[in-house]
Amino acid sequence: MTSVLEAQGLGKQYGRRWALRDCTIDIPAGHVVGLVGPNGAGKTTLLKLACGQSRPTTGGITVLGGRPAGDAVQLAKVGFVAQDTPVYSGLSIADHLRLGARLNPRWDAAMASDRIASLGLDPAQRGGRLSGGERAQLALTLGLAKRPELLILDEPVASLDPLARREFLQGLMEATVEHGFSVLLSSHLVSDLERVCDFLIVLVDSRVQVAGEVDQLLATHHRLTGPRREPDRLPADQHVVSGRHTDRQSTYVVCTDAPIHDPAWMVSQLSMEDLVLAYMDKRTEDNRRVALEVRR
Repeated sequence: MTSVLEAQGLGKQYGRRWALRDCTIDIPAGHVVGLVGPNGAGKTTLLKLACGQSRPTTGGITVLGGRPAGDAVQLAKVGFVAQDTPVYSGLSIADHLRLGARLNPRWDAAMASDRIASLGLDPAQRGGRLSGGERAQLALTLGLAKRPELLILDEPVASLDPLARREFLQGLMEATVEHGFSVLLSSHLVSDLERVCDFLIVLVDSRVQVAGEVDQLLATHHRLTGPRREPDRLPADQHVVSGRHTDRQSTYVVCTDAPIHDPAWMVSQLSMEDLVLAYMDKRTEDNRRVALEVRR
């Protein structure tokens, strides 16, 4: 299957701080990809590398088979909506659409105009007078009308109220179904991603923790609850993602392709949010373990 994004050993360093390290992923085309992780995990850095706004310190990245922003043809293939959904305060909505038509060779003027009309936006309204939700919808319209093969969105709904978030994501999904492009969407709001994404990347502490199709990830991750047991007593094919313990009970999230037959465990399935939190909890447990070793 064709890859929409490939990264091998990708890293970005700012001064002495690594914003992204050892990132190796292969995202197949035709997916709505959720990029999730805590603030400062490296999500924006990865997206800026993917759209050519930043250059890697180490490793390499290709998007739609080419170098990000390598030439005009490559630029035309990728749409980008930044976190603050920027629009020009002094330009009207109609001005934005005319500017989009001049800058983008594949511009779909009919779609842009129809979408603005369906949203009930006044084309004469200036960007500086739009609400947060209206700015986000205008920015999304500009990204969609570019007719990209890949649309990248960096926390586009973070500042919106629940109703505006739902309307934005609904519009995104309708356009994805109609036009068949790929989407890479970053957010720390897992509940939003759970509604729209079929491929997941979890990024924690500047590193990819897990990546894959959501259905496959949920089918191979399980919560085990039972009598207190140390992780080294679990079968070798059960990779421990995270673990919590009381004096008498252990709760693990494990990844395995094999069936779990041990009658001591109560086995339950995970939601996407459970899965994301387990990999973030793994980071917390690792930090606790390092701190304990230092104190010793």
